[in-house]
Amino acid sequence: MTPRRSTAKVDLLKANGTSLKPQRDLVAVEEPLEIRLDYEDACGHRAEQSISITMRTPGEDFELAVGFLFSEGIIQKRSQVEQISYCVGAEKDQHYNVVTVALRPGVVFDADRLQRHFYSTSSCGVCGKASLEAISMQGCESLPEGLTISPEKLSALPERLRQAQAVFDKTGGLHAAALFDSPGNLLSLHEDVGRHNAVDKLIGAELLANKLPFDRVMMLVSGRAGFEIIQKALAARISVVASVGAPSSLAVDLAREFNMTLIGFLRGETFNIYSAPQRIISTVPVVA
Repeated sequence: MTPRRSTAKVDLLKANGTSLKPQRDLVAVEEPLEIRLDYEDACGHRAEQSISITMRTPGEDFELAVGFLFSEGIIQKRSQVEQISYCVGAEKDQHYNVVTVALRPGVVFDADRLQRHFYSTSSCGVCGKASLEAISMQGCESLPEGLTISPEKLSALPERLRQAQAVFDKTGGLHAAALFDSPGNLLSLHEDVGRHNAVDKLIGAELLANKLPFDRVMMLVSGRAGFEIIQKALAARISVVASVGAPSSLAVDLAREFNMTLIGFLRGETFNIYSAPQRIISTVPVVA
């Protein structure tokens, strides 16, 4: 079996003024990934359940699956995972599009709770308060102080993110999520056609390496910062999240609720601080 590639060649017509010229280009691959959970039921028997189907860029599928399970509260630590594998029993063309995560015996999985949680997440656009309460019920606590970063270091991060996006350079069609330390050093970066998938790959990789929690690092995402991005960051205990795009209103509410520093429109020397500004160390006074 040959693993899926993250890019594909396509034929196109290039328009230039009044002419059309045949060309070949690279595009980011987008394929479905089904995440299945193998667990021990109440009777001690092994059971399997499909958890999610997401559209993603192939590659780092194990990290994506584990990151998703972690951010959704299904697992809390690396030791709960016994094995991760591709489902070779699937149709030949789907060998690398189905991932099964097997939990260790004794790890409790509440399928009913999972369904309730997905319902509350999907309803966040309807009732923000209900979603915030759902997050609180998962045991998340307010993020601690400690990490600080200067505006100068912060402003340099988007360019460092961009320079490290290898697949984006080839296709121009991928999002990225990256971790930086307080001095602005790039610690880890992951790409995907989906913003949420890039974050799950990032968190999943660090979980598998036993590097969580992340209260001493910050995360930068290449797109906008919506509720689910902040939810995933909160699960990983990331205290500073920055995006080159706009945050949503519910993302701002969630960040303020849990003392997370949320930065939007990070472009050059300009950016907006929507919550917990104390982590951004600046000698410039706030003008009323």
